[in-house]
Amino acid sequence: MKKIITFLLVFILITSMVPIVGAQVSHEQKAGDGNSESGQQGQDADQGQQIEQETQNQGEQENIMVQQKEQLKAGTALELKQMIQEKQQEMNQEMQQFKKQQKEVYQNQNQVRLAVHSLLAMEDLVGGIGPKLSQIAREFDNSVQATIEREEKIQTRNSIIKFFMGGDKESAEFIEQEVEQNLERIQELKLLKDSCACEVEIEALLQEQIDSVELEQNRLKKLAQAEKQIKGIFERLLSWFRI
Repeated sequence: MKKIITFLLVFILITSMVPIVGAQVSHEQKAGDGNSESGQQGQDADQGQQIEQETQNQGEQENIMVQQKEQLKAGTALELKQMIQEKQQEMNQEMQQFKKQQKEVYQNQNQVRLAVHSLLAMEDLVGGIGPKLSQIAREFDNSVQATIEREEKIQTRNSIIKFFMGGDKESAEFIEQEVEQNLERIQELKLLKDSCACEVEIEALLQEQIDSVELEQNRLKKLAQAEKQIKGIFERLLSWFRI
């Protein structure tokens, strides 16, 4: 009986907080609407021009990406090292434009992005396993783009939602699935490395990329597990009430 009364009191307290939060959000939205109406006409006038410019920029970026992919393969171990170093510098510069939370995400996941770049670049230096190596690298590339998006959702989850609903379990489960698939890909890479008829220096660089990807998968796995453990107040109350 005491548990039921306590539960009802807590529930009333929570529901009384919701209108206050909603009122604050509504007040902020009205203030923002008042400021935005005065500039809306000018924005509409420039909208068509902005879309045209964005489309042009996107086309230019796609052309650059195509050119980069065509120039991606290294011919020697020295060229490969230079390409890896240049990619690292490029990613470091890219991170300067990010906000703090984005930097934290990319700082870790860039290890996989760098490994993808390296594996693709060494295709002509690893003998017959080159095409398979590149295929796995592209699979890693698709995976890292998806896990970056999910990790950003976790890091930027609204504190009020987290308080009531807990962690982002959907994103955490998605990351766990990606990690499981990536660990299988890592095993494939290890088998390919063992059968690689390549220079000792190239083999060492290949092992370095495998280690980087594996280390990042372990981090993502721990991140997902920790996120799933975050319980919201509703979950806690339901769990407590069932005892």
